[in-house]
Amino acid sequence: MDHLDRLRCFVAVADTQSFAAAARRLGLSAPAATRAIAALEQRLGVLLFQRSTRSVRMTEAGERFVLDCRRILGDLDESEAAAAGAQAEPAGVLAMTAPSMFGRMHVAPLAAEFLQRHPRMRMKLLLVDRVVSLLEEAQDLAVRIAHLPDSGLTAVPVGAMRRVIVASPDYLARAGEPEAPRDLVGHRIVAGYFDGQGMTPWRFRDGMQALTPTLMVNDSAAAIAAVEAGVGLVRCQVYQAAEAVQAGRLRIVLADQEIPAAPVHLVHAAGRRVPATLRLLIDHMAERLRAQPVLAGEAFLR
Repeated sequence: MDHLDRLRCFVAVADTQSFAAAARRLGLSAPAATRAIAALEQRLGVLLFQRSTRSVRMTEAGERFVLDCRRILGDLDESEAAAAGAQAEPAGVLAMTAPSMFGRMHVAPLAAEFLQRHPRMRMKLLLVDRVVSLLEEAQDLAVRIAHLPDSGLTAVPVGAMRRVIVASPDYLARAGEPEAPRDLVGHRIVAGYFDGQGMTPWRFRDGMQALTPTLMVNDSAAAIAAVEAGVGLVRCQVYQAAEAVQAGRLRIVLADQEIPAAPVHLVHAAGRRVPATLRLLIDHMAERLRAQPVLAGEAFLR
């Protein structure tokens, strides 16, 4: 096995976190994959994986090295495609992740557009309501709706997202419209997000307000549906309630007390030398997401 094959084997093990699965992907025997990684580690003089009987995890050196390997192998694939005359038609597989509801409403349609535009491309779309590790879960691109911590990832800004409090007009007619955060104490509250200890306090420009929920549900769509049915008030990201607000089924309250809109980014780990196919996806998603009214931040639904 030559050095490039060892690099491909290393990336496959990093993607699958399994020597056996990587070997199957590459059409090798498991011992051959194990020998390839051992030879690569010997050549580099560092340990790339921590092995146990139950798991295979990259070391810190491995996590740094895999970024360079992906770039090198991606550049090589693009050069070979150009030499073969296929440069005009990008091909390959990209993996992208996004929050569940936002992904379903605003990311999946744009991914479908991208695949229609580039028919030789394939995609894996992971829609989950948790922070996905790009390296550990082999994701090329992530949509993040939050203030980002310092990291080695590259973030491309695409907009901002308000968090709003909404209720149905019927509920507000019965219970009255709150004029200040303290007025919420007398209202029925739906908690669409909560931790294992219960509902977290709601933050406002002027402080925090602890509340006792009438309903706690770990699904934002279900929380919105309950509020449309008149159960009470819920705090949510504006895109989750936008259609109902525009149709008059929900109303935004306490808009003057909202905290600043959260930034929305496309995040990747490719560094400055982004593979051409990933650059195509980033450019497509950034252009189309920036055109989404829900990402206009505080200007949307004012």
